[in-house]
Amino acid sequence: MSGPTVAEFILERLHEWGVGRIYGYPGDGINGLLGAFHEVGDRVRFVQTRHEEIASFAACAHAKLTGEVGVCMATSGPGAIHLLNGLYDAKLDHQPVVAIVGQQARTALGADYQQEVDLTTLYKDVAHEFVEVCMVPAQARQLVDRAMRIAAATRSPTCIIVPNDVQESPYEEPARAHGSVFTSPGFHRPRPVPDATQLAAAADLINAGERPAILIGQGAIGAEAEVIELAERIGAGVAKALNGRAALPDDLPFVTGSIGLLGTKPSFSMMEGCDTLILIGTGFPYAEWLPPEGQARAVQIDIDPRRLGMRYPTEVGLTGDSAATLQALLPLLEEQRDRRWQETIADDVERWWRILDERAHQSADPINPQLVFHELSARLPDRAILTADSGSATNWWARHLRMRSGMQAALSGTLATMCPSVPYALAAKFAYPDRPVIAVIGDGAMQMLGINALIDIARYHEEWSNRQLVVCVLHNNDLNQVTWEQRVMSGNPKLDASQVLPDVDLAGYARLLGLGGIRVDRPEDVGPAWDEALGAGGPVLLDVVTDPEVPPLPPHIRLDQVKGIASTLRHGDPAARRILVESFKGKLAEFTTR
Repeated sequence: MSGPTVAEFILERLHEWGVGRIYGYPGDGINGLLGAFHEVGDRVRFVQTRHEEIASFAACAHAKLTGEVGVCMATSGPGAIHLLNGLYDAKLDHQPVVAIVGQQARTALGADYQQEVDLTTLYKDVAHEFVEVCMVPAQARQLVDRAMRIAAATRSPTCIIVPNDVQESPYEEPARAHGSVFTSPGFHRPRPVPDATQLAAAADLINAGERPAILIGQGAIGAEAEVIELAERIGAGVAKALNGRAALPDDLPFVTGSIGLLGTKPSFSMMEGCDTLILIGTGFPYAEWLPPEGQARAVQIDIDPRRLGMRYPTEVGLTGDSAATLQALLPLLEEQRDRRWQETIADDVERWWRILDERAHQSADPINPQLVFHELSARLPDRAILTADSGSATNWWARHLRMRSGMQAALSGTLATMCPSVPYALAAKFAYPDRPVIAVIGDGAMQMLGINALIDIARYHEEWSNRQLVVCVLHNNDLNQVTWEQRVMSGNPKLDASQVLPDVDLAGYARLLGLGGIRVDRPEDVGPAWDEALGAGGPVLLDVVTDPEVPPLPPHIRLDQVKGIASTLRHGDPAARRILVESFKGKLAEFTTR
């Protein structure tokens, strides 16, 4: 009986590493690997997606939601190229993903052969920690082990390129000889803790402060109890970067919500008034939303020492796991007896939720997009997984949804690419088939890739024990985020040629696929539509016709933004009157809500 091929060995080795699912799309450049799936049976499953970009987004989402290494696969040339966007999403959000891509036969390389692309060069940036070509069968063992271990250890994408003739060759163990490498599977993530001197310095700085603010990111996920204890002990408020949306629930009185352009007024006010800043597991990049340099003394906790002091001048940088570091730091911190600072934050937060309620119920033509999220917030199922796309919908997703403990959230935080929301939802249901999933997306991203990922949902949904999955589309026939960026950042009127979308019956499209499809164009129907979608017992596309002229107001309007919108109005934006009216209504709620 002949031994395994290299392709069979690769899949078996991935199984040893705990990989049970590979997202991908077929092609003759990976025929050997595809054939090997027959041999591994149900130990490693190939999940076919409608596009390679969906596959890489799904692998990234698997990593984000489970903490495991996600794996995707594509053929040589164009297939490998199509994986790149999802892999860059993983790279910029520090997620472990392994890409396995095919290549032409070794004898053809260098001959301008069909679909021959220099994949090592192509992938050298996105998989900067590890990208290698399997040149001989005996190399396969160490390449799989290295790719998996490095992806997990560095929280980044890695890549194995396998020429198709190597895939089909008999596997050989490396000879016990000079030049051979022997590796093994397995990885346990360390939980480093800073030394006592650094912890004492951090404690002294924090204890000396009177108005502490905490900013957490995705690195604080898993440290919920420790962050809560820290905030309660020192009397701080806690703001969240978008990737840390699920790191702490929003029903705690001192949680100010998101920060930045998509953030909340309480987060902005806290940063403006604090004298101490504690950064935990975040690389939030926008300095204009942090305290002015010199106002606050800062402590930063990050598992990667390269990221310390990178976003704000930091007096004490602590290299360590967030939970373990906080556990070591907390006994050194004094109880803050003066609670006026934290009480002020809590009052601001309570008032902010009332402001959002007021804004959500303001009239629009036909539906205020904020109302869509306001009505969802009170209906969020326990243990829900929430995914968001990039666009104006992200503003409302970041502000209006009141997340509770036990929920998870994912979006493309740093790359901020369009289109991941529905592929993320697909991966979420495969990873957690017993949990409800709600994806939010604009009609631009839905037309670009979401409708294709919806086909995958239609194909696989009957496998999931809980089929509760809602894809909510904000349907405004406008590439709305860019429209507002044109107006506010560049001072230009909306350019219809670039911004206006074709009107597509998305609910009808979902019904053609055998899924539920609900179209809503009246505000009074938004709440009942959510009830129907969440209670349908299967995937539903909720197509909500929203007003594109409701502005995604930042928590604080800067002078340059005022100048930008004034220029837009002077140059005759077709919606000039609506912009003024809707902006005035949104800001008025801040002044009239008590």
